Amino acid sequence: MRILSQYLLSASDVAHFPRPGLPEIAFLGRSNVGKSSVINTLVGKKLARTSSTPGRTRSINFFEIRRAGQPRPELLFTDLPGYGYAKISREISQEWASFVDPYLLDRPTLALCLALIDANVPAQESDRELLQFLTTRGRPHVVVATKCDRMSGNELSRAIRQLSQDYPEVTVLPFSAKTGAGRDELWDRIRASAEKFSVA
Repeated sequence: MRILSQYLLSASDVAHFPRPGLPEIAFLGRSNVGKSSVINTLVGKKLARTSSTPGRTRSINFFEIRRAGQPRPELLFTDLPGYGYAKISREISQEWASFVDPYLLDRPTLALCLALIDANVPAQESDRELLQFLTTRGRPHVVVATKCDRMSGNELSRAIRQLSQDYPEVTVLPFSAKTGAGRDELWDRIRASAEKFSVA
């Protein structure tokens, strides 16, 4: 299925968020986890900007997503600022909290949070904190284990098993932006969440 997508807007303040309407899929993760690459792989083009400098995104970027043949967007992707990058100043992090936290806490159209975690890196405290936050707030979420192409089959199996042990309450989906592995499975989860949200 061909996906059509386009940039909608960037928001660094709650007042800039688009009016709630379509189901929204949020992409969250550490600054170097490859969020933009995952988004671009899902839509089949360079929609989200990738940067060699972690932490460049300082707003929530909204993108309209629809399937070819559909007259209107069916959902929104939201690319949230990365976290856990040491060179980002405390002041900027505090600014992020003024609009990222309200988005995650209060956004009524947030259908699914995708917590991106590098499968090659041991579990990080910031990732645990994010998942705990999403769980306590009742936000539906899954873990997307990125950069899986960097591992052998046995290494990947061990990494996914470890992630499942570290985060036992969450579904873990392996993904590679380089090879496209896991793309269909992730789309299945996204569409199921969006359809459930629309019905609700």
